[in-house]
Amino acid sequence: MGTPLPVSPLALPLPDMPPIPGVRLATAQAGIRYKGRTDLLLAELAEGTQVAGVFTRNQCPGAPVTYCREALSGGQARGLLVNAGNANVFNGIAGARAVEETSAAAARVLGTTADRIFPASTGVIGEPLPAHKIVAALDGLAADLAEGRFAEAARAIMTTDTFPKGATRTARLGGKLVTINGIAKGSGMIAPDMATMLAFIFTDAAIPAPALQAMLAKGVDDTFNCITIDSDTSTSDTVLLFATGQAGNTPTAEPGMLADFRRALHEMLHDLAMMVVRDGEGAQKLVQITVEGAVSHASARRIGLAIANSPLVKTAIAGEDANWGRIVMAVGKAGEPADRDRLGVAMGGVWMAQAGGIVPGYDETPVVQHMKGREIEIMVDIGLGEGRAVIWTCDLTHGYIDINGAYRS
Repeated sequence: MGTPLPVSPLALPLPDMPPIPGVRLATAQAGIRYKGRTDLLLAELAEGTQVAGVFTRNQCPGAPVTYCREALSGGQARGLLVNAGNANVFNGIAGARAVEETSAAAARVLGTTADRIFPASTGVIGEPLPAHKIVAALDGLAADLAEGRFAEAARAIMTTDTFPKGATRTARLGGKLVTINGIAKGSGMIAPDMATMLAFIFTDAAIPAPALQAMLAKGVDDTFNCITIDSDTSTSDTVLLFATGQAGNTPTAEPGMLADFRRALHEMLHDLAMMVVRDGEGAQKLVQITVEGAVSHASARRIGLAIANSPLVKTAIAGEDANWGRIVMAVGKAGEPADRDRLGVAMGGVWMAQAGGIVPGYDETPVVQHMKGREIEIMVDIGLGEGRAVIWTCDLTHGYIDINGAYRS
């Protein structure tokens, strides 16, 4: 896309992310699709770095996802290679060869083996990845590696994102202070099962790969898998967590010892997930949907997603229309247990309907005022059980059509 998109009105500033011992970064303009901006990231990771990953459940995954899944079995990483502008998806054997070629080249410049390199790509689907451009840039990238530079890295992996996304946290682990930095990209083709989203988390903690994997999978399920922009699950979703072990703590997988790290990791994943929603293509409003009283937590989640993915609900929010009937419709279509005579709906903390009917004396004035804000809260009480879930989405505006109608032009 040639013309930069206006920055989302929901954008948050990029925090100051300190260096992570054992992580060096470099970015470059490889000209893969974009002109005049960085589109390639190389990260060098210390020897012995442990790795965990969660990937898309889309049945047509990109070649980098397939490669990373196989590499993940080794549990160790020495490098990360990310390009923006081309997703390397639906390219058949040529796509697999491009990943192998670029990963081998990255391994060469980092002095390691290709199975310790984790590639990721994001951008247009179905166009051959110009691997030669990536390979040509790698020597320069390797020579430019330096600590810090997380802000530059966050910008290099953007596609239709309007602002770079990053977060940082600290935690206590075995008497040591450890740092966690994360960067992400994502704006459209976003739905649970990881979305069109790339996220890379780096920590200096010493934690074995199996323990990292368990924490990452749980954290993703409660954060990234609870957001949706447009109900479309991408072919390229990738979240990778790298632990360099440079903090000096004794490596541990004991759950009690990892409690504070687990907290910090969850907070970071939540921050990054919220930034993705805030940067939803064409988004003007951030929407939180809380579903209570469902027969189970899983049922509550499915009901929440039915509301969040409803074009009628999302366009009503865009039009600042307090149309609770559309929410009732979405609950009913979710295919989950519901009883219209027990259902309640609230917006902005004001109950509009309860026990299957409009609240006597309901005054729409405060709800209308709430709908004019940037952050919208919807509460639904199913009235059948103890199941609860929170889902986040954004409104659906003309901007989404404009961006996606011109995506390949």
